Amino acid sequence: MLLYLCLSLSHFIECKGEDKVTQTRADVTATEGDVVTLDCTFESTATYSYLFWYQQEMNDFPKYMLRRDTYGSVDNAPEFPIDRFHAAINGTSVPLTIEKLHLSDSAVYYCALQPTVTGNSTSLYKNLWSKDNTILHNVH
Repeated sequence: MLLYLCLSLSHFIECKGEDKVTQTRADVTATEGDVVTLDCTFESTATYSYLFWYQQEMNDFPKYMLRRDTYGSVDNAPEFPIDRFHAAINGTSVPLTIEKLHLSDSAVYYCALQPTVTGNSTSLYKNLWSKDNTILHNVH
């Protein structure tokens, strides 16, 4: 049985425009039981960064899978055991490897970088309120 894994070509860019994450491959086709590695590279001005992987199944919200940091810390969500879902930061790369593929692994996978906002975050909300402070404007 063939599995169809899809990567978003989305770029997660820090507000300052200096940090970013890039996923290069759009689609991966594999067979149940195979091993697949999904690429993710990042650029960060921070000396200490967290890299995250998320899985989004069709018609569902993204689910946290795992987190790695630049010092080697490891954290996997319980439903994504480290023996099947693992990633390690290697320079500016944090590829996700999925072992023993299951049909249920068919999804979109996202890589993200933290910090995504640095500095005084209160300034982000400063100009969202109307002059009389009764309406919070919706910013898209």
